[in-house]
Amino acid sequence: MSPQAESLPQPGDEAWLVAEQDRLLGFARGARLPEGGFGWLDEHGAVQQDGAVHTWITCRMTHVFALAHLLGDPDAAALVDHGLAALTGLLRDREHGGWYTGVDRDGTPLTAEKSAYAHAFVVLAASGATAAGRPGARELLTGALNVIERHFWDEEQGLLVESWDLPWDACEPYRGANSNMHAVEAFLAAGDVTGDPIWHQRALWIVRRIVHVHARAADWRLVEHFDTGWTPRYDYNQERPDDPFRPYGATVGHWFEWARLMLGLRASLPDPPGWLLEDAEALFAAGVRDGWHADGSPGFVYTVGWDGAPAVRARMHWVAAEAIAAAAVLHRVTGKAEYERWYRTWWQYAEEAILDRARGSWHHELDPQNSPAATVWPGKPDVYHAVQATLIPRLPAAPAMAEALRRKLA
Repeated sequence: MSPQAESLPQPGDEAWLVAEQDRLLGFARGARLPEGGFGWLDEHGAVQQDGAVHTWITCRMTHVFALAHLLGDPDAAALVDHGLAALTGLLRDREHGGWYTGVDRDGTPLTAEKSAYAHAFVVLAASGATAAGRPGARELLTGALNVIERHFWDEEQGLLVESWDLPWDACEPYRGANSNMHAVEAFLAAGDVTGDPIWHQRALWIVRRIVHVHARAADWRLVEHFDTGWTPRYDYNQERPDDPFRPYGATVGHWFEWARLMLGLRASLPDPPGWLLEDAEALFAAGVRDGWHADGSPGFVYTVGWDGAPAVRARMHWVAAEAIAAAAVLHRVTGKAEYERWYRTWWQYAEEAILDRARGSWHHELDPQNSPAATVWPGKPDVYHAVQATLIPRLPAAPAMAEALRRKLA
């Protein structure tokens, strides 16, 4: 490398992170839908023309633009307000309460369910918008937390149920770790902006069951699927191993995501249990063990079986983003050099294989040879994971991102 090249910002350096953050936010602006909410972007950054408005995408984009507003982006406030308008109007079930998973161009619900996954993202978006001081955000947050409390939180289990039908009559006989993980994320954000410690406590209850009990018992291959009594369903979706939301086996990227969230929880609690850090490090180590170069090629495999062998070998952008974020937080918390090495290694991999410098954003999926693919995730739906990967290394483990930016902790 020439002396001139050495002087340029390298992947993962602060100046490089800021530039990448701004590049991603520029791409994300194209997701704004005139009729309300944010759309699913294709590989060129154009909104897909199926007319669908997904609640989770609208929430993620609203969250990202709230972060952008707090970072000083002069155009972001209007985009946050645009997302809030969809969450208080287009996507809200005014008859029965709560939020649809999405609607078509006529406002008809895309599915006949109300999911904990989508509702967790409503809480996250409303929390970020509240920290950003946007009108109506706090009222939206209060309403969303009330829906979580009334319909999804299972006090006896200390976990969330998965989904209901539209009138809240029938609860799905399935329980999932993914929706509960995003509830941890949302509860940390909500607890920080409301000041109510119950949300941090509930996040701890979730983490204890999913990670400290079930993941520990499975050699840190975190169990994703359960029955109504929270007994693992190890063969769930074996016939559909690459399902985008409920894939068979263990999803490597979630191990890193849980690890990062556990460190945020640890930093938020007045007297955190010691196992939070121990388990976070164990999950991270398992992700490296089973996920990185698992089939002999660079990158992280999507899923593994219960023996640790790769199940779906596609590479998802969000897995690399979460691995980078977890390495950054673990290095900040522990000071161990190994986490800095992984942080640099994975940013270099992302630069070489995942970042799309020609068309914008990141390739959301690569095949096992690290060429762009679309078997699980067509297009580039949102920038949530990628933007957070550029921001988390510049923030403390707690409070949650939006509140940290409000307090000017970056």
